[in-house]
Amino acid sequence: MGAGKSAVLGEASDILALRHIAHAAIDLDALGLAHIASAASNDGVMYRNLQSVCENYASLGVKRVLLARAMEDRAGLELCHGAVSATNTVVCRLTASMEVMEQRIKRRESGVLQREYVARVAKLNDILDHARLEDFTVTNENRPLSEVAHEMLLRAGWISD
Repeated sequence: MGAGKSAVLGEASDILALRHIAHAAIDLDALGLAHIASAASNDGVMYRNLQSVCENYASLGVKRVLLARAMEDRAGLELCHGAVSATNTVVCRLTASMEVMEQRIKRRESGVLQREYVARVAKLNDILDHARLEDFTVTNENRPLSEVAHEMLLRAGWISD
């Protein structure tokens, strides 16, 4: 939380669009934003929603999908892989200092759960440190957003230059 996944996703999508590269950009957390009384977790419906959205894009010929999500474990990564029917998956971890990530969350989350979200930053960072699911890491601090997104796309092999 606070590393800038959603912002980099949007900028990467803009860069691809300017280059006329067909793609979909999906903030995965948004597909599971719900409270479902009968479910222990919203993850199941989130991945089913992802599969439906990806099927819709695939029917239009879209073969590239950018996803924003903090991948906490290999099981979640495999669910994403299956939902998008990916033949090739590249995972980029965005990083920033703890102070910067906490400041971003404080600015973004001004509601009743702000304290819990800020506390989650350090916990999630530790989870991601131990999971090590990324193929590469990009720093998203003290640099322009477009530079971060460009580096991510370049290292993922989606663009060249």
